[in-house]
Amino acid sequence: MSKKEKNAPQEEQEKNVCADQPAEVTEEYRPEEAADTFTVTREQMEKMEKLAGQLASLNDQHLRLAAEYDNYRKRTTKEKESIYQDAKMDTIAKFLEVYDNLERAVTQAGDDDNVHKKGMEMIFHQLQGILEKLGVTVIDPAGQPFDPERHNAVMHVDDENLGENVVAQVFQKGFLLGDRVIRFAVVQVAN
Repeated sequence: MSKKEKNAPQEEQEKNVCADQPAEVTEEYRPEEAADTFTVTREQMEKMEKLAGQLASLNDQHLRLAAEYDNYRKRTTKEKESIYQDAKMDTIAKFLEVYDNLERAVTQAGDDDNVHKKGMEMIFHQLQGILEKLGVTVIDPAGQPFDPERHNAVMHVDDENLGENVVAQVFQKGFLLGDRVIRFAVVQVAN
């Protein structure tokens, strides 16, 4: 290998290093002369202003699109949560008939030592525990003021012992999931 071939890679590296550095200035830089040599025509200024306007328009479109996407993402998240809550309410509503039947079976008079009755009580308490874990609360408004948003009045009775618009008797308990009514309480209202 000759001396020239050995130095070739080194010379190549030096060229690359020099390419990154600015070339040596042979003359002294004078800004007043540079300003005289750099002129912008009116047409070029108009083109730059037009491009600046287009850039501003594209930036505005980008911001609007980003905001629209953010709103879409929030709306779909809210809709998914709403669909889940609606499905949960519909499913729980189907089990409320079973709840009513088990409650009637447990409250029937009879032998407390009966294994069938004890079994019914265990199943009823298990169902109550499951509903509690799901966030379901029971509306039992006996003796409370009538609330048309949670109660369904099917009868009126005159009773001087109770005040006006007070629930006298509950025929069927109501149920809430959070603040939403799954089933209205069916009640009798006094006065």
